[in-house]
Amino acid sequence: MNTKLTARHFEITPELKSHADENFYSLQKFHDQIVSCHLILDVEKHRKMAEMQVKVHGQVLTSTEESDDMHISIEAVFDKARQQLKKYKEKLKLKDSRKIAIVQSEAARPHTDADSVDF
Repeated sequence: MNTKLTARHFEITPELKSHADENFYSLQKFHDQIVSCHLILDVEKHRKMAEMQVKVHGQVLTSTEESDDMHISIEAVFDKARQQLKKYKEKLKLKDSRKIAIVQSEAARPHTDADSVDF
């Protein structure tokens, strides 16, 4: 998993960087097909914003959060990303189970001459 951390309008402290790194690797528990994560931290006057883009095979999940404290914003954006990953993983499981059910029903159906038509 590739991780990228961007700070806009301020210098990132080593404490914030280590806090973000810990959370990056905790995302792997929720989905093992994560390609990359990009965390963008932004400060505008009293607003501390965090935006997270998680690239999963075939999908980009984006979450944003803002508060008065950067640590709170980081935790909240990672919580949102975890929820999105859980939801995406359940969606994939449902999609795969539907495909399996269709294949099984077609395999159980008796083959007739009407199924193969020669032209």
